[in-house]
Amino acid sequence: MMTATTKLSELFSARHDGAAQPSAPYDVTLILIALALMSIGVIIVTSASMPVADRLHDNPFYFAIRHGIYIVAAVVAAMVVLQLPMQFWRMTNPYLLLAAIGLLVAVLLIGRTVNGSTRWLAIGPITVQAAEPAKLFFFAYLAGYLVRRYEEVTENLKGFIKPLVVFFVLAMLLLLQPDLGTVVVMFATTIGLLFLAGARLWQFFALVFVGVLAVVALIVFEEYRLKRVTSFLDPWADPFGAGYQLTQSLMAYGRGNWFGQGLGNSLQKLEFLPEAHTDFVMAILAEELGFVGVLAVLGLILWMVLRALNIGNKALEKGRAFDGYLAYSIGIWFSFQTAVNIGASAGILPTKGLTLPLVSYGGSSLIVMSVAVAILLRIDFELRVDGVQALGRGDSKGEHKKASVKKRSKKANSATPVTDNEHSFDNATVAEKPATKAPSPEDEGKAGIKAILARVAEEADNG
Repeated sequence: MMTATTKLSELFSARHDGAAQPSAPYDVTLILIALALMSIGVIIVTSASMPVADRLHDNPFYFAIRHGIYIVAAVVAAMVVLQLPMQFWRMTNPYLLLAAIGLLVAVLLIGRTVNGSTRWLAIGPITVQAAEPAKLFFFAYLAGYLVRRYEEVTENLKGFIKPLVVFFVLAMLLLLQPDLGTVVVMFATTIGLLFLAGARLWQFFALVFVGVLAVVALIVFEEYRLKRVTSFLDPWADPFGAGYQLTQSLMAYGRGNWFGQGLGNSLQKLEFLPEAHTDFVMAILAEELGFVGVLAVLGLILWMVLRALNIGNKALEKGRAFDGYLAYSIGIWFSFQTAVNIGASAGILPTKGLTLPLVSYGGSSLIVMSVAVAILLRIDFELRVDGVQALGRGDSKGEHKKASVKKRSKKANSATPVTDNEHSFDNATVAEKPATKAPSPEDEGKAGIKAILARVAEEADNG
């Protein structure tokens, strides 16, 4: 019988002591995916930017060095954000929305104009693209709004319209830059998050319909956007004019074939393809690494998006609605921006100036998206340690609990006469249960196993 008692004790320890700590505090898979995408970005940006960097700055590694500095800054920013509890984002998301509006207004007033677009704020030697942090701040606000006004969003039209008004204000500021690509990404993420939050289907489809009409109107009434669409429909009609960039990108994809021309052997990067290291970096990757390389990058981004959605599901299951909605929005954001970037370079969508997440050259985009990955890691971290922290808080009052248990046990024993060992054990068990708090399923399981061990030990002693 003592052998049976020992085995039960070992099982009890393995179940409760061994499972108390998770295998890793952070999602290692998500970290490796982000580092892999950054590494691919360094290689491809270096290869694609050497000719233009040599002509403009007499240094073929000029953009590669700057991209390396951006990666270091992105990693540092991600490590800082990783230390912030999610409570910070829950409490400050309305103020972050005000900061986003302030950044977009500041760009229009004192921003730097490049290629006809005013999108950048120059802060000394640092240039910030205000639309990038504005996207993250707006998604944090939207997640907070869905938590605060969940019933309004799902039950009446007023609650559904309020976040769209905020989006409309941001969209107008972005269109004044102009930056239609960011507006489209934010709109897609907004309707996706509202749909996942439980908005009524007729509201959802009405929003999609109105949004499509608005985008079509913006394209039709702006000449340069209309030219982009017409050149997208038939780029070979004007291969040296409006369709030049897309035809050169398609040539890069065609030369790539299955396994590419080899790293560094791209011809289109020799200043045939404009913006080869920024918006069209995927075309150079396709030319040098082929279909296999493109598929690898798409697989990594898809894996990251699925991890984000999975983290969002877990957060909602554990009652962390804000964390879940924010994780959802990051996943939708990454997936849709990837689709727009690759679709534009492959001729599937009209040309838009959006970066490829964690791969393209661009400091603001790289830093903000690294921060978004850090937020995902923080959400996952808090989900992993939630139960462990609860147990730790319970154990910190050990001596006080022991004293209170002894007092309650004495009162129970004095009030109820003990006739045999079994009744004594039952009384002690009842006395040890807190009077003001219902026991958790884990506590009940532990108490049950302890009862079995005590009875087995008692029978062994009697035998």
